[in-house]
Amino acid sequence: MASEVRILVIDDDAASQAALRQMLDAEGWEVEIVPMVNQGLAALAAGGWVLVIVNVGLCGPESLLFHMLRELALAEPVEGEKARVRTLFLVPEMAGQEVEAALERDRLPYIVKPLHLHDFLERVSDLLMETSAIAAPIRKVQYMSRSVGRAKTSSEKATQGRQTQMFTARDEYQMTEEEITEYERQEQEETQRKKKKRDIGLP
Repeated sequence: MASEVRILVIDDDAASQAALRQMLDAEGWEVEIVPMVNQGLAALAAGGWVLVIVNVGLCGPESLLFHMLRELALAEPVEGEKARVRTLFLVPEMAGQEVEAALERDRLPYIVKPLHLHDFLERVSDLLMETSAIAAPIRKVQYMSRSVGRAKTSSEKATQGRQTQMFTARDEYQMTEEEITEYERQEQEETQRKKKKRDIGLP
């Protein structure tokens, strides 16, 4: 259920904060954004999160927060556990290849900023499914994947099966005006459906 999806965002970039909140709030998820490392540590210690999204530019690879999140990202599932925390690392363009190489080496899930809508939502969807917080890919990803309907590029084929799945060509994801109109129509219908459910007290 959407109410059970709690996401912690640790990022000090105001534009990034706004974009992340807009995308995640649209799914009805509970989102908390903190702009400082010490606040992130405190929020993390409080628990209850299914996903943590962190800007690597805010907490370097040598920081305590990064090491804690790394351990969470690499943790194996515990038998009988309802959910486990997943971590998605945001990598600023200027962070350098060394940061990406370190994340690749540890096979940590990451995405490079500026974010591409489809890439980001697909990555979040995959991680939430790992936690069992959602049972199927989120609706936006399903719709946009059907709209694109294209063959894989050579770069995608070369990286297929890699855990990070972060190397698809972003300019390949294009939607026609008709597809955008249809998507927006479905968004409005979904928003109205959720509002009606809230009004009558349904979960």
